[in-house]
Parts: sequence; structure tokens; C-alpha cells
Amino acid sequence: MQTQFDLIVIGAGPGGYIAAIRAAQLGLSVACIDAWSNAKGGPAPGGTCTNVGCIPSKALLQSSEHYEHAGHGFAEHGIDVAGLKLDLPRMLARKEQVVRQNNEGILYLFKKNKVQFVHGRASFAAKLDAGFEVDVTGPESKRLTAKQVIIATGSSPRALPDAAFDEKLILSNTGALALGEVPKRLGVIGAGVIGLEMGSVWRRLGAQVTVLEALPDFLGAADAQVAKEALKQFKKQGLDIQLGVKIAGVKAGAKVVNVRYADAQGAEQTLTVDRLIVSIGRVPNTEGLNLGAVGLSTDARGFVPVDHDCKTPVPGIWAIGDVVRGPMLAHKAEEEGVAVAERIQGQKPHVDFNTVPWVIYTAPEIAWVGQTEQQLKAAGRAYKAGSFPFLANGRARALGDTTGFVKMLSDAATDEILGVHIIGPMASELIAEAAVAMEFKAAAEDIARICHAHPTLSEAMKEAALACDGRSLNF
Repeated sequence: MQTQFDLIVIGAGPGGYIAAIRAAQLGLSVACIDAWSNAKGGPAPGGTCTNVGCIPSKALLQSSEHYEHAGHGFAEHGIDVAGLKLDLPRMLARKEQVVRQNNEGILYLFKKNKVQFVHGRASFAAKLDAGFEVDVTGPESKRLTAKQVIIATGSSPRALPDAAFDEKLILSNTGALALGEVPKRLGVIGAGVIGLEMGSVWRRLGAQVTVLEALPDFLGAADAQVAKEALKQFKKQGLDIQLGVKIAGVKAGAKVVNVRYADAQGAEQTLTVDRLIVSIGRVPNTEGLNLGAVGLSTDARGFVPVDHDCKTPVPGIWAIGDVVRGPMLAHKAEEEGVAVAERIQGQKPHVDFNTVPWVIYTAPEIAWVGQTEQQLKAAGRAYKAGSFPFLANGRARALGDTTGFVKMLSDAATDEILGVHIIGPMASELIAEAAVAMEFKAAAEDIARICHAHPTLSEAMKEAALACDGRSLNF
């Protein structure tokens, strides 16, 4: 087996495997090392995203949404469902099948692009005159050398102090995706993306869900108007969301978990649940890489320091994705992976964090790109705002989902689109038009003048653009 390469990529998550493939397309000899294993001990490339994150969570969100529609939404369409029954093992089996298909797809892409995949855990061994030595331990133990290395090892869930994940009672995203039965009472600490998505899945399937959030504002990163609407809709669905709480302690018993906390008014409370999901952020996976062997160290928070181009202080070593600054998003890691592969070959790509879209796959879906209204106000930038409700959109009425709106923000003088914020049906797909427009520095008028097919949800984007100048046609 080949042991010398132009490039070694450590990690086969979204950033790593994409970087490896792009580098191979550009003519480099590439090895990609990854330690994820499936239930049978075989390789499972794709990282957290594919194995216990983006992909399985979307599979369960889709399945649970079908279940909820069958129980509560089909009747409106003249479809009566008798004897509705949840087969959770089958639902989980489908989720695992979707994961396997993605794992196998990545292995196929490696083979197609002549990327050498190595199954095991990587660590730096030494810095050489012409590159680096990397040891691999595990199913495939060996030493590899390369002129360049990309660190793409991703992140892990952050645990509460004195409340480690056991994935039985106290759950990270991993355990939240694999519950063998629907808990009667489910607690969620953290009202971020993972907490809201997992809380939504298990609420739809029958759990009584309580979400505890330390921050006083709901979805503080989102536009305030969107966050307000989202909170209203989630509470209407039955999620008990409590803001401004302070966790005092978590104690797991034989069958239940007790959470002591102070509510927003400072009153002491105790929440007893059958399962507790903790989603309070993630930490970079840098432990065990033996960075010191090549003269590299992390910052105080455990991140690998990089410049704008993802170069580390050690020439020839790069880092991307969750182990570096910037949002912990799979698609951000992918873009950095492509950019680094191209930079290694002398090209000059760029990644604009301001046009990286954000999505929460709840119902209603939430998506945004660019700046929020509160950010523009804080910066003192003059802007125009236009919004259009899905209630006035013909396709949304036909779907039977008229929740939410599209909101567009543009510069008061130039009309350049500064941000787009969506809550409603298929927001995750609609946001792409806004991202494309912003990459081309489009004005709201540009979107307003583009012919959108009728009837489509995308017409709400056109109408929001028109509304920036107070000339919406359908509202």
C-alpha cells in the first residue's frame, strides 16, 4: 500500500472528505484518515454530520413529521387515517439505512477520485524536511508521510460539569438519535439547533418536552422578528420553552434525571424527566492529535489557530471546519475544504462567512443568510426592510402550511441585499436564492424584477424584495 502522499487529510467529515476529493481532482496524491466505525466495525466516513448529526437527524425529523401529519394534518386534506401506530424500531432502522447509504457514497467517491482511505485514528509523529509523518492506529495501523496535512477532525458535544453523557439517561446528539422508546417526559438543556430539532422529533412522537435555555432571548443569533414568531409556534405545538434559567445541578437516578435550576425570576425549580438531552454547544476534536510533535498548539478554547486562508502557524499544515474559528456548520467546512485544496495548488479562492446560510430544520423551518435587523441597527447602517407572509402565498395555502414569512433587508442607499430571514415551509431550500443573490452583490430590485414561477413558495422572496420599496403586489 502507498505510504507517501502529497496530502494527508485527517478526518472524513464534510470538510475532510470534500477537501480530499477536490485535492485529488487537482492532481494531488491524497490519503484521508478517519476513525469512525459502523456497528460491524467497518469504516463509516462522514463524521458527526453523517453518523450522528445532520443526516440521521433529518431522517428522524422527516419520519416524525409524516407521523404527525398522519395523526393531525391529513384530515384537512380529506384523508382519514384509522389505527395510526408508531413503529419506532422501523423508523430508527430507516434512519440507519440513510446513514449507511451516505457512508457508502463517500467510500465510492474516494474510490472514484483515487483517494486512499485509511481507517484508523491519526496523530502526528514528526516534522520532516519535506513534510510530515502521521501515525495511524486502529483497524489499519501504519505510518504515512505527506508534504501537506489538513486537520479536519470536527467537534464533539459539550457536557455539563459533573453530568457526563451516559447515552442512556443523559444524552448527547448521539443518544438523542437512538432512543429505543419514546420517553414520557423529555428534558432538553439548550434551545439551539440540536435542542430544538431533537425536541421536535420526540414531541411529535408523543413525548412531553421541556426546553431549558440559559439565555434570556430565544434564538439570539436569528433575526428578532423571526425568533419571536418561532417561539410562538413552538409553544403552540406544545414545547415548554423556559428562558433565562440557571442550571444548579443534574442528578441521574436509576430511571429518571432530576434537573435543579433557577427560573427567570430566580425561583428554585426541579424538573424530573425520563431522559435528558444536553445541547449546550460543541468543542473541537484536537485531543490525541499530538500537535506538539510538529510544533503546533491549540488556543485556550482548544481550537487550532489559523489565518484567513486556514493556514496554521506551521507551514504545510492547514485546518478547517469545526476545529477552527467561524460557525460550526457542515457546509462552511465543505467550502473551506475546497478552498484549501485549491490554495495548495496555487489558486486563490475565497469563502465569505457573511453568505453562509443557517438553517434549523424544525416545523416551521427557519433559515437566514447575512445580517439581522438588530445587527444593522447596532452598526448604525441605514437599511430598508420588506416582508411577505406565507399566509398570502397561493402555494403555501395549497400546501396547508401558511406559517411565517420572508423578510429581506437592503441598504437604504444602494439597495444591496444585506440579509434575508425566513420562517415557514421549505425555508431551507428557499434561502439558497438569497445566498446566490448576495454572492453576486444583488439589489433587492434585482430579485423583485426576476420572474418567479407561479404558484411557488419562492414568490414570497420576490414579494419581500418588492416590499423593500413598499410595492408588494399580493399583500
